[in-house]
Amino acid sequence: MRVAVVGAGAVGGYLGAELVRAGHDVVFVDVGEHLRAIRDCGLAIRSPLGNFVAKGRAEMDPAAVGESDLVLFTVKSYHNAAALETLKRIACASTSVLTLQNGVDSIDQVAAAVGTGRVVGGAAYLATGIVGPGVIEQTGSIRRIVMGEVFGERSGVSARVAAIARAFRDGGIEVEEVANARVPIWQKFIYLSVIAGLCASTRLPIGPLWTEPAFRELFMDAVGEVVRVARAEAVALPDDINDRILHYVANVSPAMRPSLLIDLSQGKPLEVDALLGSVVRRGQATGVPTPIMRVLYRVLQPHANGTSAAANIASGVVASPASV
Repeated sequence: MRVAVVGAGAVGGYLGAELVRAGHDVVFVDVGEHLRAIRDCGLAIRSPLGNFVAKGRAEMDPAAVGESDLVLFTVKSYHNAAALETLKRIACASTSVLTLQNGVDSIDQVAAAVGTGRVVGGAAYLATGIVGPGVIEQTGSIRRIVMGEVFGERSGVSARVAAIARAFRDGGIEVEEVANARVPIWQKFIYLSVIAGLCASTRLPIGPLWTEPAFRELFMDAVGEVVRVARAEAVALPDDINDRILHYVANVSPAMRPSLLIDLSQGKPLEVDALLGSVVRRGQATGVPTPIMRVLYRVLQPHANGTSAAANIASGVVASPASV
């Protein structure tokens, strides 16, 4: 399969490297020092499952990518303005676009750029990070994707979803194929938006927070807000969604830090708008109160553009964010 990875970061880079190792024709599309390192030396993967170097193509110019059967859209959501323009240039008539971005806004944003018929949605579960130019490190051994169609009524898994899943399995990735991916995308969003907001706001991993009964109560109250927003939008969540999330969080590593906390600690831009802001906006649109998520959004929004922007706001150089 011919695959273009738009955003060769922690998730896209890792998945693309595994596809390269499995023999697929992969081109990484990105910019900067990280891409130059991939072009010059390959993409190095460090993992408990084994280290290796993937020698896929690396391009900064979308015009040099060529035709692709599949585009993995894995950039951080705050880069979407430029990345969606790149996507328009490399998605040909026969290309499927699988978005694995965090949040629930991405599938509609990608569809607006390339059309609903090209879009496949998914949720990725893997712990990876860029530790240097051209180097991605995986912690733990989980590497799983839940994916499926997101537009139109489907009675089963589509042929193209099955083909994409086979390609990932070639690379050792666990894949769950579903007829409608909107539900699992929302399930991840509910968990991730809450845990990211609470861990980033407290600057703590989940372990020391989860030992406090008051925190667990707050966590589940926030989960309830997002669940009610989802149900107001007619998302067919399972009846036991709260129990599933509670069980999942209770069994993650105490040292787990969501990417929002990691990016905050490194002074990087944050996906606060795609995770927390989206809940607040959708709650307003559906008439569902989201007081906890609104406070978390307000606490983190000054850091949305990274350390320098937050420092400017604190010193009064720029205005505070407009209210939502």
